[in-house]
Amino acid sequence: MSVAKKEPAPPARIELKKEDTVRVIAGKDRGKSGRVLRVDREHGRILVEHVGMVKRHTRPNPSRQIKGGIAEREGPIAISNVMIVCPGCNKATRIGHHVDQLPGGRTRRTRVCLKCRQTLDKK
Repeated sequence: MSVAKKEPAPPARIELKKEDTVRVIAGKDRGKSGRVLRVDREHGRILVEHVGMVKRHTRPNPSRQIKGGIAEREGPIAISNVMIVCPGCNKATRIGHHVDQLPGGRTRRTRVCLKCRQTLDKK
């Protein structure tokens, strides 16, 4: 009897963007805030400035001007462990959407704070 293989679930939509300010809500760095440096939508992970620091042992390479030794850099953390920080109320919040009607029948979707309804997108 053959067993049917499950297909992986499609990745959840990630509402965070590069340069957003986020606060860590779970894990060893809980309570820290930082800027988003990179978003990996395929794996559901993000790189946050000064959060999840890991040590990297680097070999010296004189041709590239790389000094050897132990370097610290950010490691990726799960997207579910962070919340965006609203610039208006300065609190970690969930993200809502507001649809604006533009001239010519076009629409624009903007991200808004669900606590104070201020827009999270920079103009």
